[in-house]
Parts: sequence; structure tokens; C-alpha cells
Amino acid sequence: MLDANRTLIADLPGPDLDADSARLLRTYQFGGICLFRRNITTPERTARLIRDVRDALGEDAWIATDQEGGAVLRRLDTPQAPAPMALGATRDADAAREAGRVAARGLLDLGINWNFAPALDVNVNPLNPVIGERSFGADPHEVARLGVAWAQGLEAAGVMSGSKHYPGHGDTHTDSHLALPRVDKSRAALEAVEWVPFRAAVQAGLGSLMTAHILYPQLDPVNPATLSPALLDGVLRREWGYDGVVITDATDMRAIADLYPDGDAAPLALRAGADAVLTCGHGDATLHERNVRALQEALRSGRLPEARVQESLARLARAAARFPGTPRAYGAAEREHDARLMSGVATRAVTPFGAVPLPRAGERTLLVVAAHADVGGPYEDHLSGEALTSGLRAFLPDLQTVVYDPAQPPAAADLPDADLVLFATTARFGLTDAERALVDGLRSRRALHLALWNPYFAPDLGLPALVTYGFRDANLRALGEALRGDATPGVLPFTA
Repeated sequence: MLDANRTLIADLPGPDLDADSARLLRTYQFGGICLFRRNITTPERTARLIRDVRDALGEDAWIATDQEGGAVLRRLDTPQAPAPMALGATRDADAAREAGRVAARGLLDLGINWNFAPALDVNVNPLNPVIGERSFGADPHEVARLGVAWAQGLEAAGVMSGSKHYPGHGDTHTDSHLALPRVDKSRAALEAVEWVPFRAAVQAGLGSLMTAHILYPQLDPVNPATLSPALLDGVLRREWGYDGVVITDATDMRAIADLYPDGDAAPLALRAGADAVLTCGHGDATLHERNVRALQEALRSGRLPEARVQESLARLARAAARFPGTPRAYGAAEREHDARLMSGVATRAVTPFGAVPLPRAGERTLLVVAAHADVGGPYEDHLSGEALTSGLRAFLPDLQTVVYDPAQPPAAADLPDADLVLFATTARFGLTDAERALVDGLRSRRALHLALWNPYFAPDLGLPALVTYGFRDANLRALGEALRGDATPGVLPFTA
């Protein structure tokens, strides 16, 4: 009997396998699940969840997540890989390979054997709403060199990589979580930039690639890449010869769900050449049921050939044999080593922009920072103004602060007197007009911009800046050391 449901990767609503979710898994026998932050709590509880899932689905079930590094982390209690763009700032492929290994060790410790990372998108659009620092940079050859090294480190440590988002999400103005982006580029233009890292991934024999929900009208005027036979079966399989697993990005994202609300994207993606379909209901079991019905109906009608599904199941089985997901304990000594290693990468990534003024002994330093920032898309947390203040006071104990409501930032003229103003951007998305007016008011003062998340804010705002590419603990330590005068060797991995 053809077990087509094994091509579906589902999600779960919470940190435990509740009775309804267990019944759903046992009934439909999906190929695996994808874990989000809501599922990952204490190591013991998460390990139990994973054991329960494999009891329901079988030992060959995939346990997947997005542990990209930087702002996109699902597990937070192990050494944290830096954002890919931080690695781009170091230009160090060995560091990228080690970051992949560190990510893998924190996942395999729990039994997670598929990581939807790294992003091999070449971020050539500074206003890209969903990639940005998740990319290794704007140079396609550097993205290929560093990204493939990261993925190879991950796989060498026992976790399958899921390089994304083929054929490239780096030049979009739309977040595919919210709508369908359109990239109107010729094949020649894609070959020169977006496809360079993905060709390298194919040549390196990486375990899997994830598709992009983007319309490329010059290659397929009808179907987004996730559903495009021309891009999946044609370019990726037949022309490039890729025989690894192809998985879709989540089909609940509105770029796909708005077009195919009844689950028809699942059989369409498989027919186009995908092997696995990621379906995230976020607590709504009916989405998974719709995908199952659509898949079974497509098989009954012949719209989805059984041979195409058998091919996908064989690829998934070969990959599962290569990456079985047997938990490997992540010991204290190894964790300490990896934490030091990743802290060193964060230090080397700090990038100066312009002539950077630093705090001087005996002078008043004022930190101006928003209380909070919006999150969305792949992001699940942010750095609060309070947390940044606490982190920097370890290095600047007399630091004064103004923590403002991002909807009502202060005017520069209303700020307390200070010899140096540190204006921090902790947001991923755009600044308000009022915040930009505040920055304009700082141009006549001795001021330094701390770009803690979105590195493109540094050239955009034009103040002297220190860029960290992230806001995790290692980034805050590295920033504090830089403010004390330590070297800042990072180089912007894009043209300012």
C-alpha cells in the first residue's frame, strides 16, 4: 500500500503530545513533525515529546526545526550559532562550518535530525522584509562558500540540512508569509546571482533543499516555485542532477494558502518534483486533514502519479537512513567549548561603520533604545530595551538610559545632557518617521548607532555605527567589549 502521507511534515500545538495530537499522528501517519518555540521547553520535556512522536509515527519519523542562528532559533538553552550575516562579516568558512556543527549538536541532543537551514538566499535587496541577516551576504560566491560550509558542518554532526529558499528569496519586497512575492528576473540574471549558492549545494550533495513560495514569471508565469515543474523537476532535477530531498516551505503561508486553501498545494508540489510538504496548522488539525484528503484525491484521480510518490518516499527513506536522529548527549565540556567558540565568532563579527566614537572615562554616556520591537514571519523573540540596558551596564556601569515607547519616541532636544549618545536599533523591521526624526536630531551631537538586529539600518541612518548582526548574549558581550575599545574586525557583507 502506498503510504503517501509520509510525504507530509506536520506541526504540533504545544510542548506535549496531547491526546488529540497523538490521535492525529497515529491516524494519518505523517512523515514527521516540525518543532517551533512553542514546542521546545526543557530538554527533558522536549525529549519526551520527540519520543512520543516517534512512538506514534515510527522510528524513521523526521523531527525538524529551524535552528538557523541569530534571531531564528527554536532552542535557546544550548550554545547559539550566530546569524549567517555575522559569519559573512568574518568571511571565515571554518567558523561557518563550526557554527553548523554547534547547531547540530544542540539538536541531535534531543533527537532532532532535520534542520531547515541554512538560508542560501543572496540578500541583494536591503529592504527585503524576511531574509536580511538570515543571509550570509550579498556576494553570491561568498554565500555559496560560507553557506555550504555551514551545511556541511551540520550534516557532519548528524543532522540533515535544509538549504533554502530555492531558487532564491534574496531580492523580494514581499514577505511570503503574508503574500506571494514576484521576482521578474531572467534566467541569466538568476544564474549569475541567486542560483550560485544552490548550484554549489547540489554539487556538494547536501541532504535537502527547501523551496520558495515566489513567482518567477520569466521561468514559469503560472506557478510559484514550490509548485513549478519547470523549476523543481526541470532545473533542479533534470538539469542540475539533484537527487536529494526537496521539501516545500510551509504551505500555510499565505503566498500558497491564499491560492490553494483546500490543501491542493500538497499534491501539486509533489507532482512538480518536491518530496515532502511542510504543513503547519498551528493548532488547527483541519489543515492537516485537508492536505491528506487532497493528496488521496489526487492519487485516486491520477493527477498525482503513484510512481512520483514512490520516488519521493524512496528519497526520504535513504535520507532517514543517513540521518537516523539517534539522540547524542551534549555534554557540559563540549557545550562550554562551543559557547566559547561562538562567542569568539560574535566578537570577530562586530563591524564598524564610519568613524566610531567610544565612551571615555569620566564622561556621561546615554543609551536611547525602544522598549520593545515587533516580530513576525520566522522570528519569535526580540531584545527589549531593558535587556540591552542590563547587558551593557556590565561594561558601562554608569550608563544612563532612555527607554521609549516605539510609538512615541522622544525628540532629540528632550534627551538628557550627555557626552555620548548611544542610539540602539533593536528592530528587524522599519523605523518610524518619529524615530528617524530623533536620529536627525542627533547628527549635531556626539552619537553612535548600535545596530543590533537589522544591519542595513547602519548605512540607512548614516550615523557612525557598530553592527552586531544579532542580539543574543554573545552579541551583547561582543558589543560591550567593542565599546570598551576592543578590536572590531568585521566587514559589512554587502555594499553600503
